[in-house]
Amino acid sequence: QVQLVESGGGLVQPGGPLRLSCAASGSTASINAMGWYRLAPGKQRDLVATITIGGGTQRYADYVTGRFTISRDNAKNTVYLKMNSLEPADTDVYYCNAGRTFSGGTYVPYDYWGQGTQVTVSS
Repeated sequence: QVQLVESGGGLVQPGGPLRLSCAASGSTASINAMGWYRLAPGKQRDLVATITIGGGTQRYADYVTGRFTISRDNAKNTVYLKMNSLEPADTDVYYCNAGRTFSGGTYVPYDYWGQGTQVTVSS
């Protein structure tokens, strides 16, 4: 089992930055990557970004490329999502996930989720 605890959400003005954190604990041997998803009411959960734990390979959804950066600190078992130039459309609940990236870069989420953290972009 992998436990994930998120932090860092909140209210931010359009154009502003925010950084989310996700601390992992438990048995992490089965995973080799982590990702951030976002979910708005009535919509499907969207994959925002992923990063491999070993090599640090990053992948992003097209609509966040150039604005968001995913990183990890393996010593702290923590993954971060730095969000810049935030837009009202980025308002969502963001979830951390632990899973596995296979050859070719496909990320498969395992059923390890954080509790979610609300990000609200509004003036």
